[in-house]
Amino acid sequence: MTLPPPTVPTGPPGREKMLRIVLVAALLGVAAGFAAVYGIGGLMRNGSPSTADLACKGAVETAKKLTPLARGEVAAFSPAETPRRLPELIFTNREGKPAKLSDFRGRVTLINLWATWCVPCRKEMPALDALEGKLGGPGFSVVAINLDTGDRAKPRKFLDDIGVKHLAYYEDPSTDVFQDLKRYGRSIIGLPATVLVDREGCELGVLPGPAEWASEDALALIRAAIGE
Repeated sequence: MTLPPPTVPTGPPGREKMLRIVLVAALLGVAAGFAAVYGIGGLMRNGSPSTADLACKGAVETAKKLTPLARGEVAAFSPAETPRRLPELIFTNREGKPAKLSDFRGRVTLINLWATWCVPCRKEMPALDALEGKLGGPGFSVVAINLDTGDRAKPRKFLDDIGVKHLAYYEDPSTDVFQDLKRYGRSIIGLPATVLVDREGCELGVLPGPAEWASEDALALIRAAIGE
């Protein structure tokens, strides 16, 4: 809807000029208000500062200790520099029952997003399975979430065909988990994508792209995150 232009009351020339100045100032103030609201909203939607959580300062301190271990096969690992708590990620398990990130509270968690159409994802899956086999337990879990949107049987058959033995199966065909992490503000731009989370659900770091998770470099990084 188009609004008619504002009418400025008539009067002496000096008064008319003053009223015009006041009107322009008022309009600029409204525009600035809109800019401030939408600007802040954009920042919050992009994960800053709404996801900053001072309760996660300990995770940043741990992340600093991981920095020298981001080398070799896990050189792309980016340790957290801002205290951030991940959003509550919702997905389903093999039986189709709801699962969520907070179910893993109390253990360090490696969240990996993958799909069968993603060649690097397929290549790194045996290494993720080996990592879970070596370090998985009460203090650590690999949570690999499949994002295939087509044939629901295809990713399960793929894991069976390559002989996965240790990874639990999780899926999110809605891909909401991927979108939630993108809105969260970290460099989640494609698959595979991996986020390391501490026992309180706070970010320790992100690794975009594939990695050799069963390598000595990766094991050293995860052991340090666990505190071994």
